[in-house]
Amino acid sequence: MTEVIERFLRYVKIDTQSSEGSQTNPSTAKQHDLAKLLYDELREMGAADVFYDEENCYVYAKIPATDNGEQAKTLGFISHIDTSPETSGENVKPRIIEDYDGEDITLNKEQGIVLRTTVFPEIKAYKGQSLIVTDGTTLLGADDKAGVAEIMTMAKYLIDHPEVRHGRIAIAFTPDEEIGAGTDRFDLERFGADYAYTVDGGGIGELEYETFNAASADITVKGVNVHTGEAKNKMINAARIAVEFDSLLPPEQKPEFTEGREGFFHLMSIEGSTENAQLSYLIRDHDRNRFEKKKQLIQKTAELLDLRYGSGTVTAVVEDTYYNMREKIDPDFMFLIDNAVECMNELGVTPIIQPIRGGTDGSSLSFKGLPCPNICTGGHNYHGRYEYCCVQSMEKIVNLLIKLTSRKLK
Repeated sequence: MTEVIERFLRYVKIDTQSSEGSQTNPSTAKQHDLAKLLYDELREMGAADVFYDEENCYVYAKIPATDNGEQAKTLGFISHIDTSPETSGENVKPRIIEDYDGEDITLNKEQGIVLRTTVFPEIKAYKGQSLIVTDGTTLLGADDKAGVAEIMTMAKYLIDHPEVRHGRIAIAFTPDEEIGAGTDRFDLERFGADYAYTVDGGGIGELEYETFNAASADITVKGVNVHTGEAKNKMINAARIAVEFDSLLPPEQKPEFTEGREGFFHLMSIEGSTENAQLSYLIRDHDRNRFEKKKQLIQKTAELLDLRYGSGTVTAVVEDTYYNMREKIDPDFMFLIDNAVECMNELGVTPIIQPIRGGTDGSSLSFKGLPCPNICTGGHNYHGRYEYCCVQSMEKIVNLLIKLTSRKLK
């Protein structure tokens, strides 16, 4: 078993699930378990400037240059240690399927959990390769422990092979990326990179520098409850108004009906009674103008219903979350994309450049002054029980990261 796979199997057994409802930082104390391990391993392998932010759960390190100062800039690599709150990350039982036959994979016979090729047809492309799956009761954690393992393996290789020429390398591991807080307390000065890549993508070859613009919207409806026998011209039913609010948004602009660069309104939750109701939305669009119009539509819909049912009945609070990193990458830092494409081609990997229907730590970091596109990790079906990762992809991605360390930075 290769080093990257050994590391990955070790890391996924550590529960690091983040929590959206938490008021602590990081959102779960158990994320420190992996952060401490990475800190110890980086010190053992001989990395420089290893630092563990014990309060905020970030880990930083450096690998000194071996190119005699030819490369003046510092290149960084970042992955997050937390896993999604959507599916349990406790007691993960990874299993390697050697020489995958291209057919359905029974993850858990007792519970009838099957990874079906009719639902996930892209898995057939891995016939003859080795896949890592779970027992179907948890997620795997390739998002983003595959990235963590790949960066750690790259670091160990570079430290053990001083004959490999490369510039100065910065490494960071972050908490709470899955709940949108991964860079809230990220120390850019300590990290010390001029440019970076998040290693947080999907299948082999994926390369991304375009994300959604993102916002959240919280709608509050205040009703008037009156005995139903005397309700005429008096009752204002908050629950019904909440349903009406959702019906006024474009029905075709829902995530289940969109793809590519098509944006959406995602109703995350709706709850209420006659007196009070709340709706919670995600707003997404790659285009900034369409994004702004979507936010305006939320506000106008609230104003319309507030006018219809009385002042103070419906209010909307819309807050931006992150923006499309393409604004900060294109055109001045496209050499980061060109370098990655060149390295992939040298490894026989077909680059797949596509917009992310989501965001990464790189989105906010790019707007904080650190251009930061996203690179593949080799995983699929993130956030759920059908998550899997390809062994050969992970091994090749380690080589991709090593190659990137020698490329010229402007």
